[in-house]
Amino acid sequence: MKSFFKYLITILLIPLTIFFGVFLFGAHSYPAIMIIVAMLACVPFFLSFEGHSTPTRKIVLLAVMTALSVAGRFMFAPIPFFKPVTAIVIISAMYFGSEFGFLTGALSALISNLYFGQGPWTPLQMFSWGIIGFIAGLLSQPLIRRKIVLVLYAVFAGLAYSMLMDVWTAMWAEGTFSLSRFIAAVGTALPITAIYVISNVIFLLVLTPFFERKIERLKTKYGI
Repeated sequence: MKSFFKYLITILLIPLTIFFGVFLFGAHSYPAIMIIVAMLACVPFFLSFEGHSTPTRKIVLLAVMTALSVAGRFMFAPIPFFKPVTAIVIISAMYFGSEFGFLTGALSALISNLYFGQGPWTPLQMFSWGIIGFIAGLLSQPLIRRKIVLVLYAVFAGLAYSMLMDVWTAMWAEGTFSLSRFIAAVGTALPITAIYVISNVIFLLVLTPFFERKIERLKTKYGI
């Protein structure tokens, strides 16, 4: 039952909340949509505590990984579109699970945009980074064991993030989705997408060995 609710909330309720919120109430309703998305993202995470004796430690780790993700976005702000956020979200999901990865991604967007600027794009950005983390959690074992799988997922994550954000670009002009406008946005964004992909590959290859040693030590020490 927990798995059913996890998939229901992550794959269905959150995207429906974003799109129906925009279509029914307009782009100006984004603050309410952000809050609802953040609250929904917390539900699978807290459901994962059932049967575990270390919820406080996991919450602290969530705060730490989210803070590192946000700090990484700040540090690389001078380099457009070249950020470690996606890599840290993926690493979080690989070692702590899908729910952890989704919430890390969603909170990274929400919190870092306090500096970079909140807007109607924020809910979709929360979902984009969140779903990348969620899928990474489901694929955690092959991602951890095989470097080629990790590289391929880094490429997929860059493409997925860019294309999901292009959905917002296609909707922004007239408030409705147009396939032709979406295709044009995807084509125009190809150089940016390439930077996303390259940055994901570089950051994952560099950061994963470092985080793996630290995280495995913490999991062993605290039984997480």
